Amino acid sequence: MIGLGTYAFFWQHAGRESAPLSLTGAFEATREMGLELFQICDFEPLERMSDDELAVAASTARDLGLTIELGTKGIEPARLARFLEIAAVFDARLVRSMLYSPESRPSLADAEDWMRQALPAYEAAGVTLALETYEQLATADLVALVERIGSPRLGVCLDPGNVVARLERPRDCVEAVADHVKNVHVKDFAFARQPGWVGFTYSGTRMGEGLHDYPHLLETVRPRERGINEIVEHWLPWQGDAETTIRTEREWTRATVDYLRSTT
Repeated sequence: MIGLGTYAFFWQHAGRESAPLSLTGAFEATREMGLELFQICDFEPLERMSDDELAVAASTARDLGLTIELGTKGIEPARLARFLEIAAVFDARLVRSMLYSPESRPSLADAEDWMRQALPAYEAAGVTLALETYEQLATADLVALVERIGSPRLGVCLDPGNVVARLERPRDCVEAVADHVKNVHVKDFAFARQPGWVGFTYSGTRMGEGLHDYPHLLETVRPRERGINEIVEHWLPWQGDAETTIRTEREWTRATVDYLRSTT
């Protein structure tokens, strides 16, 4: 399935110069685009919601016909246990995370121990934990960790744009994790010269106009054949004012969805 994530609404949720878009508003915008999948990823208000508020949000998603996935940062056993509880409320079958959180940076040995504690409950519940590729952890180390644990409910959330900051090539990342991918984050990216030609900025761009060889990802990972969901998100720089930024964000979302539909 193709879906949207909270990072596709980054500036709309931020409410930098206007009222922030609610989670329900993002759900409704997703359905208006004819999509049936939404990933609530790194959405800080989610962790402050009461059980009643979570139940209302989950009911709204179901009424709209949305499948929900979740995302957080960190693999502390208590965090993973809490997100498994939230997953049950939303009937979510996937939780995306990263090894490090703002509160913890476990060694690889500690990370393995923590996930071995948490995964039996995920396996029993039929929920997959997908660890994202990103610059703070070598892709080879992530793959080795997933393979050592060997759980059918542990895999990789593939975002090859993140690893460039570690001086890894996106294509190499795609090929290294292909067998373990459980989720894909979809965004394009590019380098641009700074004014005066003094260095580069690495940031997002409209899908299909940057450096991301998405056809290579589709050929290598085969997400459609394997039932792996593709979640739209962006790295959109601030465009100078809220109106222009939000309009561009919405345009990039539409362009990415159209791109993905054109490749089916």
